[in-house]
Amino acid sequence: MARTTLRAKGQLTLPDDIRRAAHLEAGDLLEAELTADGILLRPQKLIDATQAWFWAPEWQVGEREADADRAAGNVEGFGSGEELIGALRSRANPAGRRSSS
Repeated sequence: MARTTLRAKGQLTLPDDIRRAAHLEAGDLLEAELTADGILLRPQKLIDATQAWFWAPEWQVGEREADADRAAGNVEGFGSGEELIGALRSRANPAGRRSSS
């Protein structure tokens, strides 16, 4: 069982092992509820931690660029994986030379 001290203005620090186990980071919201057993803290993640990478600012820049490319028609579709690989190979070797691999 971990202990912590309530400080001025009602602040407390959760021990590292608890923060890690609950995947808590600075700025995360916690819901506090008074129960018959004591005080219950529930993390209130607005974004699932396993999906947080998608919402990172740098990833969102790429998403906006991809959306703009789609809107501008700068996309190409392929009917199969083989067609995609063929198109990639022809772009990598535009002169039609066979690669050594």
